[in-house]
Amino acid sequence: DPGEFTQRAYAHGKLGLVEVEALSDLIVADTSLQRKQALKQFDGRLSRLYMGWREELIKGLAHAEAVIDFGDDEALDPDEEDDDDMDGDGGMSIWGGILPRITSLRQAMERHLADASRGELLRDGLRIAIVGRPNAGKSSLLNLLAGRDAAIVSSTPGTTRDVVEVILDLGGVRCTLLDTAGVREEKEEGVNEIEVEGMKRARIAAKDAHIVVGVVDSTDYERGLEAVDELINGDGDFDDWKKDNILYVVNKVDLKNEMKDNDCLSKSNSFGISCTTSEGVNDFLSVLTTEALSLVSSDNDEASSAALSSLEGSEGAVITRARHRRHVEAAADALGRFEVLSGQGYMALDMAAEELRLAASELGRITGAIDVEDVLDVLFADFCIGK
Repeated sequence: DPGEFTQRAYAHGKLGLVEVEALSDLIVADTSLQRKQALKQFDGRLSRLYMGWREELIKGLAHAEAVIDFGDDEALDPDEEDDDDMDGDGGMSIWGGILPRITSLRQAMERHLADASRGELLRDGLRIAIVGRPNAGKSSLLNLLAGRDAAIVSSTPGTTRDVVEVILDLGGVRCTLLDTAGVREEKEEGVNEIEVEGMKRARIAAKDAHIVVGVVDSTDYERGLEAVDELINGDGDFDDWKKDNILYVVNKVDLKNEMKDNDCLSKSNSFGISCTTSEGVNDFLSVLTTEALSLVSSDNDEASSAALSSLEGSEGAVITRARHRRHVEAAADALGRFEVLSGQGYMALDMAAEELRLAASELGRITGAIDVEDVLDVLFADFCIGK
């Protein structure tokens, strides 16, 4: 059966759930950075982080329940037995000792979550959409970057109707390059309903992309730039951060020698290239690679190893799956509610302790300590026979 041997290792405690997921990621990894990230997760650092948090929560929960059950009856801390000032506080002094530790733990979780989804982006890969007017050179650029004739190139406007996808390795980052239909006014001559549908798909591809490459024909610069800007700004659906990840490519510079004398390259992040002579393509590819690396690392590191190092952070553990993020967010939210309830007096302590229990449960679901049967069924189904 798929994943049989890995499942045995998990059942006998040789591998944790996070390590099993890392092995699955390693098997399907396409790039060097994906493999390195999977190996970092496989060595157990992510499990140790979550298990350490969960152990801290369980300790806090034990003290909290002691306050609830015995706080009115006896001193709970040996250091308090001779302290007359602590008499009759119902164990609230110990509860006050729990609160700072839980607050610190919540803050650590929030720092862990504030990573711009870099680990997930590296694992799942980036989407780069090539957009522009018909005949601007979008398909030619795709073929040039892919190193093969992946898309049909023709002088007839509207040749590309559907989205054409090509997988690229940019500096160790898996990128899906999307060639889209040319965008123009629907009332222009020759536009039919099939091309209109293609333009709709082009807009969706651009909206869902992490990086947008706007291709402009240097011999029709004004209309080309207007089409790209309209696609990006027209419907208002573009997130602000995505607008910082737009590269403008002015194609066919070999047909317009006075490029440097006009304002065709005045747009920020713009590059003059020729898909026919390959002029400027290497410079553009270098910047595109840097842009891709910047989305999966905290710094604009051009070297893959530096990118991965900054990605890992000081703890060397990053979130790589939406499942992990969902449970850590739920745990942090529970700790936030715990802090609020802790300030509402003794009568709210039962509810506060329940929030600690919920947070510990959420972290347990990540590591496989609690309720993971459904996750295992899906996970092992993705394994190959013999793994």
